[in-house]
Amino acid sequence: MESDVERCETCGNSYSRCFEIRVGGDSHRFDSFECAIFALAPRCAKCGIPVVGHGVEVESRIYCCANCSRAAGEIGIRDSV
Repeated sequence: MESDVERCETCGNSYSRCFEIRVGGDSHRFDSFECAIFALAPRCAKCGIPVVGHGVEVESRIYCCANCSRAAGEIGIRDSV
């Protein structure tokens, strides 16, 4: 049924199984986790990659790893050992 088809806000794909994610009161519709990550994941302050895992946070900056935080000039940050 065409009336049940929704559009992914990232890629525009029409798909009957889109899902909704609510963030801070805003509603978002996606057809895949890939599109949701592309749209909603924070970006590393150094390399710009979407941070899907825990990442490293220094004050209000988020990095994908300790290496990027050090390359950005942060001091004393290290990955888990």
